[in-house]
Amino acid sequence: MEQRISLITLAVRDVAVSRAFYVDGLGWTPAFEEPGEVLMIQAGEHLLLSFWARDDFEQEVGAVRQGAGVAPITLAHNVPHREDVNAVLATAAAAGAGTPHAPQDREWGGYTGYFTDPDGYSWEVAWNPGAIAQIVL
Repeated sequence: MEQRISLITLAVRDVAVSRAFYVDGLGWTPAFEEPGEVLMIQAGEHLLLSFWARDDFEQEVGAVRQGAGVAPITLAHNVPHREDVNAVLATAAAAGAGTPHAPQDREWGGYTGYFTDPDGYSWEVAWNPGAIAQIVL
């Protein structure tokens, strides 16, 4: 099997709410959408981020884990400059992001902060001064 990820799908309560946040709020461009069912956004050269209506998701994939707490996944948006972390977090806040975590200097030398989307998925906004930045930017 080839080492790559082509599509990340997130089950969401309301595709229109996700669209309002990501497209209208953050300014991202849809690659494909079926209103009320699915929204796909090209997030990399060969990567789509898909928001799929939870009911349809569960019919095909199975029941979504229930319970309190943070979903066991974090999506990350790396930026080329330290000050870009604050700018992206401000844009997300203006778009209605929830649960902001103020950016902090990290032990490993980076600077990161977090926000959540309307379905509680966590996004890390990170500036990484190390070698990993060469891979993700």
